[in-house]
Amino acid sequence: MTVCLPDRNALELTEPLPDGVRVILWNGTGTPPAGIEETEFALAGQGLPLETMLARMPNVRVVQSLSAGVDHLSGRIPAGVTLCDARGVHGAAVAEWILAVILASLRELPHFIHAQARHEWSAQRPAAELAGKRVLIVGAGDLGEQTASRLRAFDASPTLVGRHARNEGSVAVHGTGELPGLLPDADIVVVVVPLTHETERMVDAAFLAAMPDGALLVNAARGRVLDTAALLAELEAGRLQAALDVTDPEPLPADHPLWNAPNLLLTPHVAGTVVGFPARAYALVRAQLGRLVSGEPLVNVVQGEY
Repeated sequence: MTVCLPDRNALELTEPLPDGVRVILWNGTGTPPAGIEETEFALAGQGLPLETMLARMPNVRVVQSLSAGVDHLSGRIPAGVTLCDARGVHGAAVAEWILAVILASLRELPHFIHAQARHEWSAQRPAAELAGKRVLIVGAGDLGEQTASRLRAFDASPTLVGRHARNEGSVAVHGTGELPGLLPDADIVVVVVPLTHETERMVDAAFLAAMPDGALLVNAARGRVLDTAALLAELEAGRLQAALDVTDPEPLPADHPLWNAPNLLLTPHVAGTVVGFPARAYALVRAQLGRLVSGEPLVNVVQGEY
């Protein structure tokens, strides 16, 4: 089996590859190396020119994404090719970001950071606390589960919402159809759903209006899951708070009103950007190759079968 990896660093991050696996190093730039047309397993990672690479790989059978969301690959993977996502690779990092922005928002850290920049000893005032908060997590996959486990450690009360109602062990997962009844009781709403036709603009004006006054919205999904204009209206009215790692549009233009929106904590799509990501990503790659060589089913398949 021939595998295309982007660089030698990627090769060094993996455990020894299974017997029978041949590696070609190519990041899609420059002259394609000899034998690239024999590639059967390729990566779709940030910055890699996927179409250019796939055009040189007529025998590719599996494309492994290094991101949990694969909406950006829609329509770009040839028919008959299996696409796998990176579920499980980003969960811990994204959950940490979610916890960080929740705590920063509740404890009003942006206020004190601005005061520090002004060399101003800001007057003490009581802040909110995470303990006891009711947190609605919309998205019950790996990101949602990892977020919920961390929130419980802070004595918050998370409630998971998935596409369909079900039980995950002792944890009840509510269906999205129950959102109208759940939103009014949530102090914090965390959105970690994949971007699909069903979830695009899921967080619209009606969704936001159902949230109680003073509630915090956290979006770590995709920008298009949220109606930006509707959120802006709520922020400018002072009714809701928000923390966003993703925006629509993205990157956010310098003159966009979100930059100056009140009660908003904004980061530039960095929730999963941590030093441990490459090692976890290539551990998944190594495990997938082991499954292929041994004839076991692949994990995280989102398109096709293998």
